[in-house]
Amino acid sequence: MSHYFPSAEELVAEAFGSAATGELEALLPEGGADTSATERLAGFLARTSGPAWDDISRLWINARHLSRYRDSLRERVAQQGDQWRGRLTALIAEGVKRGEFRTGEPEAVAMQILVVLDGLAADPVGDAEGLPTGVARMAFRVAERELGLSEGALDL
Repeated sequence: MSHYFPSAEELVAEAFGSAATGELEALLPEGGADTSATERLAGFLARTSGPAWDDISRLWINARHLSRYRDSLRERVAQQGDQWRGRLTALIAEGVKRGEFRTGEPEAVAMQILVVLDGLAADPVGDAEGLPTGVARMAFRVAERELGLSEGALDL
């Protein structure tokens, strides 16, 4: 192990980065010229519920907590956060360009969506399945409202 990673801290940072990148690719793949931005955003939001999302959310919560004390992990968490925010911002900007979404601030909307998802994941009760429907669908409603879509437009 020491041949590849100078410390256990470096290994933890690399493991987190690998997991977070893999999840980003699964949840919000790049490209998708054959599907609308609305469909891609709806798919992302649909995939951010259930046990698989609960697992990655817990990983992020733990990584953020541990990054307070570990420089390598803090850098990796910041880098991954930038990638997630950038990917979602690019999707929203694409939707604006195509005339599907209406916002002058794609990055602000992306951040709002991610904050809602993070907040829901931080609920110590457990998973999204136990939440009232209005709360569990909060990221959908925020996205619709901020992007000028009708309520339910992102429901699959």
